[in-house]
Amino acid sequence: HDMALLSQSASLKSRIPFIHFFDGFRTSHEVNKLNLIPDEDIRAMIDPDLVREHRGRGLNPDRPVMRGTAQNPDVSFQARETVNPFYDRLPAIVQETMDEFATLTGRQYKLFDYFGHPEAERVAVIIGSGAQTLIETVNYLVKHGQKVGIINVRLVLPFSAEHFLTALPSTVKAIAVLDRVKSPGASGEPLYGDVVTVLAEAYANGKLPTQTLPRIIGGRYGLSSKEFTPAMAEAVLDELKKDTPKNHFTIGIDDDVTHTSLDYDPSFDIEPDDVVRALFIGLGADGTVGANKNSIKIIGESTPLYAQGYFVYDSKKSGSRTVSHVRFGPKPINSPYLIQSASFIGCHQFVFAEKIDVLENARQGATFLLNSPYGPEEVWEHLPRSTQQQLIDKEIKFYVIDASKVARETGMGNRTNTIMQTCFFAISGVLPKDEAIAKIKESIKKTYGKKGEDVVKKNYVAVDQTIARLYPVEVPTIATSAIDRPRVVSEAAPD
Repeated sequence: HDMALLSQSASLKSRIPFIHFFDGFRTSHEVNKLNLIPDEDIRAMIDPDLVREHRGRGLNPDRPVMRGTAQNPDVSFQARETVNPFYDRLPAIVQETMDEFATLTGRQYKLFDYFGHPEAERVAVIIGSGAQTLIETVNYLVKHGQKVGIINVRLVLPFSAEHFLTALPSTVKAIAVLDRVKSPGASGEPLYGDVVTVLAEAYANGKLPTQTLPRIIGGRYGLSSKEFTPAMAEAVLDELKKDTPKNHFTIGIDDDVTHTSLDYDPSFDIEPDDVVRALFIGLGADGTVGANKNSIKIIGESTPLYAQGYFVYDSKKSGSRTVSHVRFGPKPINSPYLIQSASFIGCHQFVFAEKIDVLENARQGATFLLNSPYGPEEVWEHLPRSTQQQLIDKEIKFYVIDASKVARETGMGNRTNTIMQTCFFAISGVLPKDEAIAKIKESIKKTYGKKGEDVVKKNYVAVDQTIARLYPVEVPTIATSAIDRPRVVSEAAPD
């Protein structure tokens, strides 16, 4: 949001077009609570005289000009080089625009934003949403005594050597450059190449801010929205401790072919305890994703809490499994990765509890809500033995509701989404019960109003009947089930 305004303003000032981008599906499909820039600040950032000049330079039949036609070798090269002054001025223009924006909003950006220890010895360089994960990780590691840092690149091209060297701590001994792209056949990915070039030229010209040339390695992460978690970020920074760290590495995959991947500890968790982390496992087209989007809006608009949601589903979508990752807490949430340790897990289809490990990511003392055809007295014996053991070992609070039956009785068919949504608010206590129900009904009206009053009323009835049909389950001390989840790979399968 901020970068869109900054790029528009800087483009008008510099007369250079900008590509203002985000890095794909992982960013475009996240739901988050934002503080929008006031209209008066937007107007203050856009000079109307520059807008008029920009439009005046446009192609217009009233003022015809000829551009971009064929050029001969005698002048083409010279003409191409005339852009140099414009690009040379651009970094300073962008930084001035960022400073102007900071005066209006209080949010200061730099071409290369540095976060971390002021005397960092190990630094990562990155572009895009992965920077948020690294910033979280670096802040955590600095609190625990490590001298690490991160440079978040805001202006990719032109890559300003002056501003990059200014951002780099003079104490740096090793640098890891992370690219979210693969360049087959190249000596390295684009950002890695820029950083190596800048430091090599600074070393050759005696302008290096460090005492010696830092060791530089590059790697790839997050291709095609592949996960990039704090555990992976820590592994990259730990690699820099080695005398001969692996260059041109990958992180987040197990490369058993060319062995480029780094090992990491998936149990490494740095999320604060005041952030509620909830997972909702549903079936494609059962309304689970839509209900969770409404829950995020309710929490974000009705409480001072910040909320974030991301939804995982495969290309089959309808009829396939969906997992909603929902966070909310008292501070802005900048965690662009899936929940690894959930305090609440809702399983909206009983078949998933039979077939997959729904409690794999449950933290100690979490809450488990299950849509079950079995009541609180008999559900225990219908759970897989391994699930029972997890409920016991992790001291999980267990609730059941026959949401499918409630949906059928209220004319909702197989749509259990609003029923399970109501259960979540009743159990979590994020809002008082009566207020939560009122907000849910408001969201039902907005979501289903176009489908007719009858559909809205059926949803209202389902919500009203939900609380009375929600039951806690007493978890025994011993796993007694005679059934267990089927193996993913048969024991009879060949190696």
